[in-house]
Amino acid sequence: MTILIRGPAVVGRPGEELLPKADVVIEGRRFEAVVPRGGVEGKFDRVVEGEGGLLLPGLVNAHTHLAMTLLRNAAPDVPLDRWLTEHIWPRERRLRPQDAYWGTLLGLAEAIRSGTTAVADMYFHMDEVAGAVEEAGVRALLAYGIIAQTPDRVEPELGEAERFARAWDGAAEGRIRAALAPHAPSTCRAEVWKRAAALAHELKVPLHTHLAETREEGERVRAERGKSPTEWLEELGALSVPLLAAHCVHVSEKDVEILAAHGASAVHCPTSNLRLGCGIAPVAALLAGGVNVALGTDGAASAGDLNMLEEMRLASLLAGIRSGPGTLPPAAALRLATTGGAAALGLGKEAGTIEPGRRADGVLVRMDGPHFCPGGDPVADLVYGGQGLDVQAVFVDGRPLLLGGELQTLDLEKIRARCREISRRLRR
Repeated sequence: MTILIRGPAVVGRPGEELLPKADVVIEGRRFEAVVPRGGVEGKFDRVVEGEGGLLLPGLVNAHTHLAMTLLRNAAPDVPLDRWLTEHIWPRERRLRPQDAYWGTLLGLAEAIRSGTTAVADMYFHMDEVAGAVEEAGVRALLAYGIIAQTPDRVEPELGEAERFARAWDGAAEGRIRAALAPHAPSTCRAEVWKRAAALAHELKVPLHTHLAETREEGERVRAERGKSPTEWLEELGALSVPLLAAHCVHVSEKDVEILAAHGASAVHCPTSNLRLGCGIAPVAALLAGGVNVALGTDGAASAGDLNMLEEMRLASLLAGIRSGPGTLPPAAALRLATTGGAAALGLGKEAGTIEPGRRADGVLVRMDGPHFCPGGDPVADLVYGGQGLDVQAVFVDGRPLLLGGELQTLDLEKIRARCREISRRLRR
């Protein structure tokens, strides 16, 4: 299919000067041309009017648990340990495989409508999660979340993680890639980390984990092992493969040096960290230290929603609180949500920009809302004022997932009805 997106301003590479009015051609799964308005001729299978809008690379949610939409706001706002052990894990034990499928579809509908084209997800019932991703049409890095605090859980947890990775890596015409996901340093034994790292080398997949999310976690790991969580993972060999480290709120200068030296990516999840009282990640220090930083929402149970536009805004504002105004200006926040996320998911050579030859993952935003008026700097307007309903079109691999604000691959009403049924059952 050949698609012409006619007339939008284009953010080709976040942080660089945008093209004020352009014609963008998608041929098959890739961007074919990005030229000044009126620079292309011929017939197209579809023409999408973008005049007055802004076309940007697809937003990447680099850490989430999509099926947790079913637990949205189900638990009180308490510290992370209590939130998990007293409220979330007991509810999750009642989830059935098909529940995860419908909860993931609901999460993907929400994500697509606010401009997300790729996600990194770790959870359980992952075959159903992967099936939902394949159906929705997004790009994803998926992993079974390993929790193995006792010896008897090591073999079954690692076995399921390996089975899923072998079954789904490269599926959905390459849109799905697999990872291995030991849940956190505090929830997995040393043996798990060593074996997961060795298996990641064998399968050529990354690791995805929660790291340094709370001060208490760091103190506990240091008391037990004499090292910070980051230092301990380095000792175990877990940083010898690409690593997505979600949160990284409580990292030291030495931790930052270790993450940078091994090419790890830190995933900043501002909304979730605020709600659970975890703190504010030192984004400026991570970037200055050479760490690739991406953005994520975490699950909707803690974040409330899966809106990456909101995460960009919060990331920029919170960086100012922690390190001073202007620390993370709008263009930098957009880089975290696009090129930073693409690099974290291993897509840096394929996606994350709008240029000829790159995968056609893009988002068209209407810029005619009153919250964008009078206008001037489209990127600043987007980051500080953009809303999910401003997103008009979403493309992944050249396929329209959203057009005119309407989902093209998912039946939202059916999904909502099924998720309400599941929620009623879980409450009973």
